[in-house]
This record gives sequence, C-alpha cells and structure tokens, in this order.
Amino acid sequence: MATVETPVSAPAERETSVYNRVFWLAYVANLTLVTANALTFRFAELVAYLGGTEQVAGTIVGVGVAGALVARLFLGRGIDHYGTRNLWFGSCGLFILSCGLFLVCHQISLLIFAARIGFAVSVAGMFTCSIVHIQNMVPAARRTEVIGNLGSSGFLGMILGSQAGDWIFAAFPEGRPQFLALFGGTVILGIVYLLLVIVVTRNDGHIRPHCTLPAHKLLFRYWPGSIVLVALMMGVSITVTTVFLTRFATHLGFRNAVGTFFTGYAIFAFVFRIATQKWSDTIGRHRMILYGLLGHAACHALLPFITAEWHFLFPAVAGGFGHALLFPAVVSKGAGQFPRRFRGSGTTLVLGFVDLGTALFAPVLGGIIDYFDHTGFREMFFTSAATSLAIAAVYAATTARKPDVDLHGDQDSVLHVPGQIATETSPDDTDDEDAPVAAPFPHLGRNP
Repeated sequence: MATVETPVSAPAERETSVYNRVFWLAYVANLTLVTANALTFRFAELVAYLGGTEQVAGTIVGVGVAGALVARLFLGRGIDHYGTRNLWFGSCGLFILSCGLFLVCHQISLLIFAARIGFAVSVAGMFTCSIVHIQNMVPAARRTEVIGNLGSSGFLGMILGSQAGDWIFAAFPEGRPQFLALFGGTVILGIVYLLLVIVVTRNDGHIRPHCTLPAHKLLFRYWPGSIVLVALMMGVSITVTTVFLTRFATHLGFRNAVGTFFTGYAIFAFVFRIATQKWSDTIGRHRMILYGLLGHAACHALLPFITAEWHFLFPAVAGGFGHALLFPAVVSKGAGQFPRRFRGSGTTLVLGFVDLGTALFAPVLGGIIDYFDHTGFREMFFTSAATSLAIAAVYAATTARKPDVDLHGDQDSVLHVPGQIATETSPDDTDDEDAPVAAPFPHLGRNP
C-alpha cells in the first residue's frame, strides 16, 4: 500500500464517524483553495490588459495545462513513493510562488507562460493530494459520497472568489491596481491554505511500496475505459467557464456577470451535490455521468442567448447540476480502477485527462472566437455543447451499457440494472503487493 493514513472510521462505523475534525479541516482548506483559484478566473482579462488576444489567452492557458500534464506523469508516482503530505507541501509552495509571479508580469513574455505553468502544476498537485488524502481516510463504500461532499466546499469557494473578483474590479482603479489586488489575494489565500494543510496532515504516516510503476504502465494496466472521454469534456467545460466566460461578459458590457454566474452556479451545484449524494447507490454512476454531460451541454447552449446580466442564472443552474454529478462519479469510477497502493497515480491520471481536455481545447476555443473577429462566442459555446452531447452518446453506447460496481465492502448491487448482482470485484482496494498483474486494458470486454 502506497500511502498510509490513519483511517477516520471503520466500515462498521460508516454511518456516524466519517465527518470528523480531519474532514472539516480538509473542507475549510478546499474552500480556501477554490476561493483563491476563482480569483484567477479573470486571467484572460490580465492577458487582454497586457495586449494579448483571446487565442493568446487560450494558448497561455493551454501551455500551462500541458505543463501540468507532464508533471502528472511524475506526480502520482511521487505521491505513491514519497507520500501525500510531502507532495502537498511542495505544491502549496509552487502555488504561492507562481501567483506571486503574476504580480510582476508587465507584458506577454516567457515570464507569464512560466507563471501559468507553475500555477497549473501546483493546482493539479494540491487538488490531487486533497482527493487522495480523503479517499484513503474513508471506507471504499463511501468514497463517491465523501469526494462529493468535500467538493461542495469548492462551490462555496467559487461564490466567494468570483464575487471577490467582481468587487476588486469595481473598487480598484482600472488596470494594474486591479490585478495587483487580484493576484495578491491569491498569494495570501495560498499561505492560509498551506497552514491548513500542515494541520490536516500532521498525523499522517507513509510506507513506501516495494515498487512504483511509471504512469504509462499503470494507465495501460488499469485502463479506465471511456471515462477518459468524460474527463476530457470536463476540461472543455472548465475552459469555457473559467477562461472565456469573463471575456464574454466583458464583450456584453456586464461588469458583475462573472459573480452572478458563478454564484448561481455554485449555489445550485452545492444544493444538487447534497441532494444527490446517494445517487451512486440508487441510480448509479453511469446515469450520474450521462446527466452531468447533458447539464454541461445545456449550460453552454444557453449562454449565447443571454441579453441581460440576470440571464446568466439560467445556464448556471444547468452547469451547476452537471458539475455536481460529474466530478465525484468520474473520479470515483476512474480512480477506483487502480489498486489502493497506486491510488495516487490513479487519481492523478484521471484528473490528468481533465487537464488534457483544457490543454487541447483552450487554444481551439480561443481560435474560434478570434476567427469570427472576436465575436465568435456564440460559435464557441455551440461547439462545446455539441462536444458534450457527442461524448454522452459515445458513453451511453459503450461503458454505460455495462454494470456499474461501486464497492460496498461486500458484493455490490449492479446500479443501473435493477435486480442484477455483481459477480466481480474491483482492483479498488487490493492491498496485496504480490497480487497477480492485470492484463493491459483489463476491463475492455467485461464488466468493470
């Protein structure tokens, strides 16, 4: 087993003791991180201020995420080998440094590319370490639920960060002072986050596995299937909402639209996340994923029709619904294909496909906008909506036709086929270092 943390509960205590002090400290830490990250949603505004186009903004974001993808090839193995705590600390330090570099960017140069790469790598590391930590602290039966509930703090952070960004742009003089306040705030929140991580992980231990495998070998050995397409689409959605939405609002002349959208998005996502926390037990993760993809498609398809600031609430409802369902289901199902001793690498690889979606599509979506003389937001939104629908169709025709097994400590019910009983176990929590090696792409052609 790669990372050993003291469990917060045994399976027999699953109903009462999962949500303890460690969980709530992690909850506050995640709230702080997402608040800081939401302040950077106006990064494209910084690029425009420095003289860059929409495609330049997309390229910088894409290069940053490409750097994070390269880092992920080593991040998961590093977590498995050195422990979650050490990698978490390093990611926090890089986040503070990279956000500090944004403060001294005065033109489009290699510095802003380097800062964005450091930012993307650090955010990837912090979110991955947080998810790995909480997964290893709870019984397998409650992993999807707890990932989702921890993630609900992110919706609150999204509200705080987006509203703070709108306030900064309204309260500070236009230009450099706005960006000094914006990214200075991310540095301060990054320091607070680091202090919280120190407290959360102070009792963690780590036992190195006998061997750690390269990312590409793990990916082929425990291939998660078409879930990777869904993860790619999540990256597309992140690009649309966190990179280009602010430019769309500026294009329409709405000063507070970003806060309006993300406040509505986060509120509805929080409500949906709490209301659907047991859906992995009832309707199953396959349906959660399909409904989530449809939610994102509806969100992006509604955005071109906005004519007033309050209209942003309509796509916010659809987007919040999609986000609430997709993230816990995709992470749980994708990372669950990897044994516990490789959980760090498994989680990193699944989230890596989200980053890959951002890296591939950020320049493309920015190029679509520029191709239509900076007014191509409509075409860009429809492209992303169509992509979500296409991936939903592929998933429905492939993986969703197979039983979905979510470990509950013993035999699991097949969630999307009522009455059917699962007969296979997942590699999910296999701790035997000498277990037989699985064949490449083991789940293709059989029930996952």
